[in-house]
Amino acid sequence: MVTAKKLDIRALDLPQLQQHLTAMQQPAFRAKQIYQWLWEKSATSFEEMSNLSKDLRKALDESFAINAVQVNNSQFSSDHTIKNTFRLADGNIVEGVLIPLEDRMTACVSSQVGCSLTCKFCATGYMDRKRNLNADEIYDQVVLIDKQAKQNYNNPLTNIVYMGMGEPLLNYANVLKSIERITAPDGLNMSYKRITVSTAGIAKMIKKLGDDGAKFNLALSLHAANDEKRNEIMPINEANSLKALSEALKYYFAKTKNPVTYEYIVFNNFNDEIADAMDLAKFCKHIPCKVNLIEYNPISFADFTNAEGDKIDAFANYLKNQGITTNIRRSRGKDIDAACGQLAVKES
Repeated sequence: MVTAKKLDIRALDLPQLQQHLTAMQQPAFRAKQIYQWLWEKSATSFEEMSNLSKDLRKALDESFAINAVQVNNSQFSSDHTIKNTFRLADGNIVEGVLIPLEDRMTACVSSQVGCSLTCKFCATGYMDRKRNLNADEIYDQVVLIDKQAKQNYNNPLTNIVYMGMGEPLLNYANVLKSIERITAPDGLNMSYKRITVSTAGIAKMIKKLGDDGAKFNLALSLHAANDEKRNEIMPINEANSLKALSEALKYYFAKTKNPVTYEYIVFNNFNDEIADAMDLAKFCKHIPCKVNLIEYNPISFADFTNAEGDKIDAFANYLKNQGITTNIRRSRGKDIDAACGQLAVKES
């Protein structure tokens, strides 16, 4: 006898959940109670739902599953960054990071198991993409990292960046649904302005963000502002050239009026000259933006190294003299492979 597979209850929206409860001969308000347990109180079992009868909890458990993500392992950096491997209900592993600073607590979350984009400098790019994460699996990472922030640093999360494993815009529907649940008053009720989605640059999906009126922040992992160099390190650029990206970004800005952040890793003897800064400054003229210059974190798969400090400073000063808001982002969690570009599952 084949046992029927339980339905993922968090895949249902509230009207769908109400339909199921009606079919179970339960009053409609029960669905709202369950929805609150799932998304406001982040319940991971039906047994926690104390304002439901034992019979209803048992019936829910027989028909539905809460596919809760669990912390598999946590590593603590000397700079207080915490890297987590999260085990999904199907046994797959993703990674997420808590980055504590004096003025904020940031969660870096994954959107895919692995990645399909093969960026040459990124450890995740050397993994196969196994599947997209569901919205609830992204949401769970936020809940678990928030719990860590409170337990270890006595402060809640203030910011979320979709900069972990995977390309968020290739998991568009689930990423947007996760943000909806994270920001909703009947969810975690966080501000859109505290959320940043980082893309390697999928032009048509950036336009779709504009059409959908995205309220969160958008970051573009640029890393080179001429096509020849960008093609070399980011194969996605061959189908999403800088011209295509600039057109998509102009469209996005016209629709949303949201400025964009350009992430730019400064590689030694590759994209660290003033000529490269000039290319970047030209690209920055398309729409209002700021630039984050990022230290490179070496990985065993690639030969890239971080640019010299004086080169990075000169690069930043050139951009600032062009009137471009520019920040130098220092690495966090490098000693536990938790820094930008270093996320790659090494355990099972």
